[in-house]
Amino acid sequence: MVTIKSKAEIEYMKIAGRVTGETLRLLKELTKPGVSTLELDKAAEKYIRDNGCTPTFKGYGGFPGSVCISVNDEVIHGIPSKRTLKEGDIVSFDVGACYKGYNGDAARTYGVGKISGEAQRLIDVTRESFFAGIKFAKDGYRISDISGEIQRVAEENGFSVLREYCGHGIGRQLHEEPEIPNYKDPKHRGIRIRPGMCLAIEPMVNEGTKEIYVGDDDWTVYTQDGRLAAHYENTVLVTNGEPVCLTLID
Repeated sequence: MVTIKSKAEIEYMKIAGRVTGETLRLLKELTKPGVSTLELDKAAEKYIRDNGCTPTFKGYGGFPGSVCISVNDEVIHGIPSKRTLKEGDIVSFDVGACYKGYNGDAARTYGVGKISGEAQRLIDVTRESFFAGIKFAKDGYRISDISGEIQRVAEENGFSVLREYCGHGIGRQLHEEPEIPNYKDPKHRGIRIRPGMCLAIEPMVNEGTKEIYVGDDDWTVYTQDGRLAAHYENTVLVTNGEPVCLTLID
């Protein structure tokens, strides 16, 4: 069931969203060659807890970390470890913070030191596809309008989007209805969008093929061809006017 958030619920989600966005900003500052993904995870968890929230992902479905940290050909759900980042890597952070039972969810992909021009273009296009999509996160449009714009921007730039994973509604639960694919299915237009909905819209864009596989840890999702992937997400509040990104700090 799709839930319309009350004014009080939206205030809680604003706080969860702000802390989520601030945590991503902290991770950007800390991302450099030689730092381990486990160190980054611990810093993020401390920041979330110090700001009156709990890390949504910690223990979610058995996930061991507070942040999904995915490097290079890892698309999503990377588990923090002693692995250290290297110059030229790209790393995706997916962060969730929960405040009084309400969740924020957002993701960014950052370069580690100097990265290739093509890697930067992938990161930029992934972000661009998000902002193209949320132009349709308004009263009266359908979910498929968001999905179609994300797909259009990614594919017009020579990239591909995942089919197996998608965005989602968000609130008391991390994953609520509706599902928000990153591609348009002509057979499924999706529900109409209404004010008060909160949507976690999250393009996951691959440099090469859209095909993926799940690694031996049963969490980390990899590109099938070993090429790079990027991720960009915000928790979006649908209003009577323009959509508001609750997790957008920068």
